[in-house]
Parts: sequence; structure tokens; C-alpha cells
Amino acid sequence: MNVNVIVPKVSVVVPAYNSGPHLEKLVASLLRQSLPPGEFEAVFVDDGSTDTTPARLDELAAAHPHIRVLHTENSGWPSRPRNIGVAHARGEYVFFADDDDWFGDEALERLHARAAEHDADIVVGKMAGHGRPVPRELFRRDRADATLDNSPLIDSLTAHKLFRRSFLDEHEIRFPEGPRRLEDHAMVTRALFLSRRTCVLADYVCYHHLRREDAGNVTAGRFDPAGYYANLREALDIVDAHTEPGQLRDKLHRRWLRNEMISRLRGKRLLEAPQDWAAQVALECGKVIRERFAPGVAAGLPPLQRAIASLTARDRLDELRRLAEWETGVRVRARVDEHLAAGSAVTLTVTAHLESGDQPVTLVVSDGRHRLALPVDGVDPDLIDVTDQRSKARLDVVARRMGGGEEFFLPVDQRAEEEPVPSAGPGRVHLVHHATARLDFATLNAGRTEGTWTLQARLTENGWTEDVRLPLTFRCAADGSAPVLVTPARPGLRARLRRAVKRLLGR
Repeated sequence: MNVNVIVPKVSVVVPAYNSGPHLEKLVASLLRQSLPPGEFEAVFVDDGSTDTTPARLDELAAAHPHIRVLHTENSGWPSRPRNIGVAHARGEYVFFADDDDWFGDEALERLHARAAEHDADIVVGKMAGHGRPVPRELFRRDRADATLDNSPLIDSLTAHKLFRRSFLDEHEIRFPEGPRRLEDHAMVTRALFLSRRTCVLADYVCYHHLRREDAGNVTAGRFDPAGYYANLREALDIVDAHTEPGQLRDKLHRRWLRNEMISRLRGKRLLEAPQDWAAQVALECGKVIRERFAPGVAAGLPPLQRAIASLTARDRLDELRRLAEWETGVRVRARVDEHLAAGSAVTLTVTAHLESGDQPVTLVVSDGRHRLALPVDGVDPDLIDVTDQRSKARLDVVARRMGGGEEFFLPVDQRAEEEPVPSAGPGRVHLVHHATARLDFATLNAGRTEGTWTLQARLTENGWTEDVRLPLTFRCAADGSAPVLVTPARPGLRARLRRAVKRLLGR
């Protein structure tokens, strides 16, 4: 007898451990998926939970045929449950989700459609970060054939992606098991090298990535620096096995230098960490920089980050702290010069610059060269030379839905000009940025714009990427009518008005 077996389009694999109520948002998003229940399955792998999670998962499986539950002994880490989930998955594609994140309502349908359209081994869907960063530049636009060479794919090394299951099996791609850090990096880096085609879906937020306030995510705690950077070296080994020395290897190595080292040794992140622990991190980072990175790795960074990498490589923790103290005051100051609304569209012009305290962040002009003015000694002037970097500075305008986490880059025309800063001393200038942006709510997020939208200026300059909210807020109705401009009161104004009224009334 021939039996037609229906293969689900997607299997969502979810490791779960003592999830409690944090599980419910993910479950609700799975039950809302536009992809019919018969076309996808959710495979929950309970990693020996000791709370109500096993009973809740069994209840869900009993009520919904497309939800399956596997119970295993506790492994203490998400890798083994993920590998078990892949082994039991029946879908054409597999998506790895965490038990406290959630999906956009059309995520699975759109991800699978994109994979089918381009015969892709991997599809990276746009992510929204809630209390944690996501790779913004990668999702600036859709990419039908993204590679590690032609796109910032290396910026997205979490497992929250769509993988062709036969591709994972063909290459025996699995997560390294055991309590170790950066297990996603090892698996995803290898997969990105071996993928025949990888797509980026940037026009719809597929996945909402949460950092819980209680730091309940299993890998969210303070790590052991020696073990962490040993695991990082294993990811570098994978890169080295697939590349030759040169520009591509330097570009990929730069991701770990920037994200896992420099970002931990600057600004508030350095100053707020326990000093002894931060010193251990700096020591381990210095070893990796000296032992594993070619000169071109740090050379490709913006000037500020080159300076931090140099100080780290020379174990100059005191200078790192002084630089971090100064950098905590750096912010972007922006203003809306004008805005014009016409139907569903808004055009606005924005001016912005970086400042620290009440002074602009300045450049020192000398001998025809421009160098970043930093409050530390011992940095090679060539490292902070920005003469050829000024054209890379950029002012973007970003639309962000309040409460939803979705954000979208708006099309902009932008330019920068130098202005002197006499109060900072002779030969001091700073960059002033101008941008004209167009926001059309009829096309933004494919017209799905119900809710309240804020605008942010995002300034990228010489190693900083800083956001500031602009004083324009729009409310969109579900019926597609023209957006309504909401003029928010200035911070503290309502409170001052209330106090003034009370005084007038003698209360």
C-alpha cells in the first residue's frame, strides 16, 4: 500500500528548560502563523526541566497535532536539545528558535517562500532586538545571493535562521555539545561557508529576539574569559580552514575583534563590569589580537576602534579606562530642520553631529591630515588618522514602531561638511551631517503600519554609531488612512505644567 506522507515545509526546533511563563509568547506566535498548521511543525525539546514546563508542553502537544514534544535528561546547554530536535524534525527546512523569543505572524510562510523562490540552503530573516543588539546593516535591504564576501553575513551568527534540513544532514552540520560558549558561532560559520545559496529577507520582521531582564537566558551569565576566548579561537579556526590569508580572512576575523573584544572594552560596558573580570577579558583579548590577527584585521576598523585594539594588544588597561570614561559622554545631537507631509508620505531634513559633553567631537587638522582628538596618550597618530575615513561617515534616518521592535532604514540623501571649533583650540574642526529622508507609510513594512512610529537619527562616524530620537511621532490606523502627526511634549514639560497649575490653584 502506498501511503502519501506529507512533509512539513518547516520544522521549528525549540530547546526548552524551566521556561515557565516566558514560553507563552513564542507559543502564541506559532499558533498565529499564516502558514497552515499542516504545513509546519514545532518540535520542543524539554531539556530536563524541573518546573511546570514539561506539563505545559505535553498539554500543547495534546491540543495541537503540529506541536511535538521530546523529553530528555538535562544537558545544561541548548546545543544537545537542538541536535536532538534536528534528528527528529520532518520538515524540508528547520528553524532554530529560543523558548523566550517569538515570531512575526507571517514569518514561516515568508521565510519558506523566499527559500523556495531562490532554492536557498539558508534564509536569514530580519530580526528585531528587545534589549539586545541585532545586525542592523545586514537587514538594510533584501539579498537574493548573500555571501560572506559580498555582504555583512558574518554579523549574524546566532542560530535563528532557516536551514534546509538535507543541507545540514549532507554536511553533518550540528551544534558542538557541552557547556561551552559561542556554540552558535561554530555551527553557523561553517554553514555559511558551505551554503550554496543564502538569502536575506529584510522587508519583514520575522523574529523577535529578547534579552530577559532576569537574565534567564541559559547563556546570559558572566562568562569565564579564558574559556570564552578559547571557544572564539575555534570559530577563527573554521574561518582559517575555508580561507587563505588576505582581505576576506581579515574581514571575517574583524567581526570577532569588533563584536567580542572591542565592544566589551569601551564606554559604559567596560566601566560597569567588575574591574578584575574586565582585566581578565582585556588580557585574553590582547592574546588573541597578538597571536591570531594579521595587521589588516585592525587596520580595517574605524579610527576609534583601531585605537582601542592597539591599547588592548599592548595591555594598556589604564588608558582603555580613561578612553571609556570620556566615551560615555559621546552622543549625537540632531534636529529636524523641516518636515512636509503629503498624503501617506513625509519628507524631512535633519542636521546632526557628535558631541562629548557640551563640545563637538573634534578632529585635529595638521600638515594636511585629519586626526581624531582623543583624551589618551600612547596611540600612534596614524591609527587615528581619519583623512580618508571622513567620506564613510553617514547620517541615516530610521523609522521604528513603538512596542514592536521593527525598524526600517529610510531612503536618504546625505552629505557632511566641516565646521571649525575655535573653543577647542587651533586647527580643530568637526563634521556636521545633513540628510533628507522620505517616509512613505503606504510602502513602509509593505503597508503594515498600524500603530505608533517614531523617527531616529543614526549617525555613524569614525567608530561610533549613535542614535537619538527625533521629535516627530506618527500614528497610523488600520484602515490605511493618512498618518497623524503626534507632537510629543518635551521631556519633563508635562510634570512642570502640572506643578505650575497646582501652584496657581494654591495646592
